[in-house]
Amino acid sequence: MNDVTMDMSDFHWAMQIMDNMDSGLVVIDLDFNVVAWNTFMQSYSGIRADKIMGKNLFEVCPDLPVEWLIAKLNTCGKLSTKGFSCWEDRPYVFKFKNYSPVTHGMDTMYQNMVITPLKSLTAQVTHFSIILQDVTDIAQNKLELNASNRKLSQLSQTDGLTQLLNRSSWEAQLKNHFHYCGLHKRTDTLVMIDIDHFKQVNDNFGHPAGDEVIRQLAKMVSKTARDSDYVGRYGGEEFAVLLPNTSADQAMFFADRLRKRVEKLQVTHESQSLSFTISLGVSEFSQQFTSHVNWIEAADKALYLSKQNGRNQATVGQ
Repeated sequence: MNDVTMDMSDFHWAMQIMDNMDSGLVVIDLDFNVVAWNTFMQSYSGIRADKIMGKNLFEVCPDLPVEWLIAKLNTCGKLSTKGFSCWEDRPYVFKFKNYSPVTHGMDTMYQNMVITPLKSLTAQVTHFSIILQDVTDIAQNKLELNASNRKLSQLSQTDGLTQLLNRSSWEAQLKNHFHYCGLHKRTDTLVMIDIDHFKQVNDNFGHPAGDEVIRQLAKMVSKTARDSDYVGRYGGEEFAVLLPNTSADQAMFFADRLRKRVEKLQVTHESQSLSFTISLGVSEFSQQFTSHVNWIEAADKALYLSKQNGRNQATVGQ
């Protein structure tokens, strides 16, 4: 009699522990019928225990990832081992709203899940327990950290004035393409761009106006370039564009189109309106280049010829 009383007492304690867990607990049989549904699950699902006990979990909770979860349960049963799901792979299993004030701004509860096969006295798997842990605070911190890291990474690669690739990140792309062209004999072309008489812009209109000219040129270059092109601010008033899979003749169409667009551009700064022109140097990849620096030098020489011959023109390097 005492043994029976002790067993009932143990069961009572176990029920209290289960209901007061700060995690969701579901126990299902091999037919996926629910035999335990604790207070956590009732609170977040809005489904009372008496409405789900003895019923098929997937019929009462149709929003569950049915195929994925059944496959997970079957694997745990066959191998008689625990199964896990991390929020980083699957943000949630049960789509619960997040009500925690600590993680304000996160609408959904992020969850880790542990599936444990439960065995009878004959060592046969007869049930599964599913434990859900609310990890929204951990997820929020990591997601915010990842977002910050991405932003820092982007800032480290971006020119602050123009939002184009800065010199180092653009040159890294050029190095990669230089090696690729050398190995695969692909034709890429480099275009160097410089603002004509930029010192006069700064002297006559002021450095803030000069900055606005640089910003507007950056926008025009980006607008004229393709999504597959690499546009960067090389330094000061000089820009660089790498055109993959493009011959020098094709790059000249780009250069002339950009030059004519810039020629028509009117830049307004503090009620002052000004126009400017650009000179461009075009250099197609050559197997004779020993490094990407030779490629830049060839484009710079072509740019110098454009300046020497009167500016506001594009020249193909020899």
